[in-house]
Amino acid sequence: MNHRRSRNEQALLADIGGTNARFALAQRNEIGPIEHVRVADYSSATEAIAAFLTRRAGASPEAAVLGVAGPVENNRCIITNSRWTVDATDLQNRFGFGTIHLLNDFEAVAWSLPALQPSDLFAIGRQPPATGAAMLVVGPGTGFGAACLFPRAPLVAVTEAGHATLPATSEREERVIGQLRRRFEHVSVERVLSGPGLANLYQALAAIDGVAVPDRDPAGITQAALDKSCDVCCAALDMFCSLLGAVAGDLALNFCARGGVYVSGGIVPRFAGRLIEAKFRVQFENKGRFERYLRGIPISVIIHPDSSFIGLKAFFDRNIASTDT
Repeated sequence: MNHRRSRNEQALLADIGGTNARFALAQRNEIGPIEHVRVADYSSATEAIAAFLTRRAGASPEAAVLGVAGPVENNRCIITNSRWTVDATDLQNRFGFGTIHLLNDFEAVAWSLPALQPSDLFAIGRQPPATGAAMLVVGPGTGFGAACLFPRAPLVAVTEAGHATLPATSEREERVIGQLRRRFEHVSVERVLSGPGLANLYQALAAIDGVAVPDRDPAGITQAALDKSCDVCCAALDMFCSLLGAVAGDLALNFCARGGVYVSGGIVPRFAGRLIEAKFRVQFENKGRFERYLRGIPISVIIHPDSSFIGLKAFFDRNIASTDT
């Protein structure tokens, strides 16, 4: 489609997850106010976008870049853990976008990594990154995501790492996985490393230890662990951190991510300091002959609440706003 683009072009940016969606308008070097909505409050992405644009005085952006929580195929995504389907062709026809791109949600965060400042990060260690090396972002939220930025290209490799088989590094973790296997058959990474996964872990540990515990949601488990009011919650959060370290270490090896590993998502920033107390870094590095290699990789938790929008804007600036066709 012939569509002349310039840096004055206005774009719709969106971060669409399984539970919440966020929208903003971007123009030139500015990202406008970010609006949060609950996915359950709208029957479709189209309805949610239409409502947002109406609230923005009937704005008609020329382009759209949408980060979506799920695999993108042919510019279309069925949102994991949601009833929404986001189809670029349908949205283009409905809203008249000159161009539209769907990015996996962690692909969007990966594009933000070079722009993040020290104040946007909580460092787990003091290792310097290798200049120009691959930068990995991982994170538990409603599910589990991972993507890797190769800055020299630049390009982002998208994964579905959350659906890989969860590894065990101890007999107790093996027992937990065995307990979960009876419920789910296949125990993927996100069966534990996600919000619902933390609750699964809490329930599995209680069953293994023969302890009666009240029903708790992930926020309740986290709070009871942080204030040390429940031993099972403490054990669940510590094992969560340990398994997150092990999985992040595996992915860092897969991508040779010497440019740094960044932990994102809606869960870990709430207890970033706990990663230092727990065995997160120990399990990250516990890879036998490659322990020294991993010891040199910096790890940070992204504490900037809107890093995905920084990434969406970076993608827009690089791939849309600066091109003429």
